[in-house]
Amino acid sequence: MSQFKIVVDALGSDKGPEAIILGVSLALKEHQDLAVTLVGPEDLINEKIKELEIDTSRLKVINATETITNYENPYTGIMSKPQASLVLAMKEVGKEEENYSGMITAGSSGAILMGSFRFLADENKTRPCMAAMLPNAKGGYTCLVDTGATIDCTSSQLHSFAHLGSDLMKKMYGINSPKVALLSNGAEPTKGNHLVKETFPILQEDKELNFIGNIEGNNALSGDCDVLVCDGFAGNQVLKNTEGMAKRLITDIVVLSKKRNRPEFMEVAQYLMKTYDISALGGGMLLGTRKLIIKARGNSDERAIVNISKMIINYANGEAIF
Repeated sequence: MSQFKIVVDALGSDKGPEAIILGVSLALKEHQDLAVTLVGPEDLINEKIKELEIDTSRLKVINATETITNYENPYTGIMSKPQASLVLAMKEVGKEEENYSGMITAGSSGAILMGSFRFLADENKTRPCMAAMLPNAKGGYTCLVDTGATIDCTSSQLHSFAHLGSDLMKKMYGINSPKVALLSNGAEPTKGNHLVKETFPILQEDKELNFIGNIEGNNALSGDCDVLVCDGFAGNQVLKNTEGMAKRLITDIVVLSKKRNRPEFMEVAQYLMKTYDISALGGGMLLGTRKLIIKARGNSDERAIVNISKMIINYANGEAIF
């Protein structure tokens, strides 16, 4: 009997539904205690099931005839497309009697946020935020919140994000009092834009948070904090810049290794690829909802689906996701 059940949105990926379906096939093979509900075009899914010889004893298919693109207004998409795969997937994962552990989607970030408000809001009506777990210089992980779900934030929202990130690090990594910092352009309390200056005293006065002050972008992944709080615009820039720089460094090392005939350089490149591999890092975790939703990156391949499935299983077990 399967111990873990997840919902997977087959649409929204840049690589098409075929990559998602293949990822589901591999996840079912690697995790015998996993069952999947796959939401998408039924005819295509059934065709791929036969082609890949997927065991259907742990697979359920829900037909979806529409999709919400990144170019649509998120609210309009959620409200006007009841048969969209994202809408049907969220409705399914929200069924308490099904006891799902979580959901995977590569869909529009805005639509995911709007859908979570409509179908998966928690009892406290907390505004959800997108969290990314990034490797830091001390060998652990830093929870970056928000990474793009809410671009323009209020100080009260950043305060809420700090609690959601702190609670995640307590549950996942057993950190009794996670160190929380605020992303700013200077370490001093007087630095930052209006939002940062307004949020600083709120976090400082909250005795439930272990707030350590501001942290600049060059120290974002130093490991000096466990949770780094920022608005979605700034957080998305930190996330994308980190990934972009890692790719550039890896490429330069590989080129230099071949150019100078220094094969030992490849060990460094392989270490960086393993540490900063996008597929290995999975996707953004939507916090503040009744069920865990992980947004896979738009260019996620089948391995990303396998790894995100493992993240959800670990989360359901109360274990570190990496």
